[in-house]
Amino acid sequence: MKKLRNSFAALALAGIVLAACGGNSGSSDESSESDGVLSVVAAYSSVIEEPWDGVIHEALQEMADAGEITYKYIDGIGYASGAFERAVRQIAEEDKPAIIMGDSFGNEEAARKVALDYPDIAFVMGSGGGPAEPNFSVFDNWIHEPAYVSGILAGSLTKTNIIGIVGGIPVPEVNRIVNAFIAGAQSVNPKVEAKVAFINSWFDPAAAKEAALSQISAGADIMFAERAGVIEAAAEKGLLSFGNQMDQKSIAPQSVVTSNVWNMRPTVKYILNQVKAGSYTSQDLKDFSMVAKGGALLAEINTGVTGGIPAEVVAKAEEAMAAIKAGTLRVDINEAVPAGSVTK
Repeated sequence: MKKLRNSFAALALAGIVLAACGGNSGSSDESSESDGVLSVVAAYSSVIEEPWDGVIHEALQEMADAGEITYKYIDGIGYASGAFERAVRQIAEEDKPAIIMGDSFGNEEAARKVALDYPDIAFVMGSGGGPAEPNFSVFDNWIHEPAYVSGILAGSLTKTNIIGIVGGIPVPEVNRIVNAFIAGAQSVNPKVEAKVAFINSWFDPAAAKEAALSQISAGADIMFAERAGVIEAAAEKGLLSFGNQMDQKSIAPQSVVTSNVWNMRPTVKYILNQVKAGSYTSQDLKDFSMVAKGGALLAEINTGVTGGIPAEVVAKAEEAMAAIKAGTLRVDINEAVPAGSVTK
């Protein structure tokens, strides 16, 4: 895997000479479709340290390490006018990959515009919109189901009946996760009050931590880290927390009860198989990011957190997750802005 450039601002100053930037981790970057190995280049608006883009990156890197693809990426492109279009267009022109992946949230028009100009490339983007013919497919994280189960744990463990939630931006993709967490908590504890704050950024750990500390000062004793920075605040105060997007136990093993995990591997494998078979077409890949197809899961419940977790609480959560998998428990999708939430 080769990282083309960590800072898009620096890249722009260099005239966006992508292929000349960055270092090589040792794996080949040359396109080798003739050998059955597809080339994939990813374009990330945020940085891969941000969990949402990090999940995509990890799935692609894993496949590159296994020799299934060659992989390059550029992150930190941002949302300045024209930036995403220039980056993706240059990827298409210079790398000519079989697949361009990434996230187009905030850059929807640019991503779709470039895709139309390169119909032979499969564009597979995280998006809040629908697919577009002939080659623009969309995906998103659909982890509201494990979020509901995390909420069951939170509602069972809170002593103050106040849970704090810090999110990025109140868009449908975030709202459905937050609302599911709240619904899960209130399903076992109707007294639960949720304090919800949005930091109006996809990646600002300092702002998220500050918002979390404010909620803790207001009585929250359980924190849900929809964004990075919240777990650190909870750990500092000796409180329990819940991660999001990936298993975040390693950040604070004494604090993180579990995480709502988004697994991009089913999506990526499906797309690779379609492109290899010559049957790729634009489509909504939603189903591959849900529990039924292994795209969403609950990380192992960490009973080693401060204070421990009663066995009956663990059992309740495991029963709920099993019911979701069996199709006997349906978690409603509520994409409305959470009631009483505050946006910074």
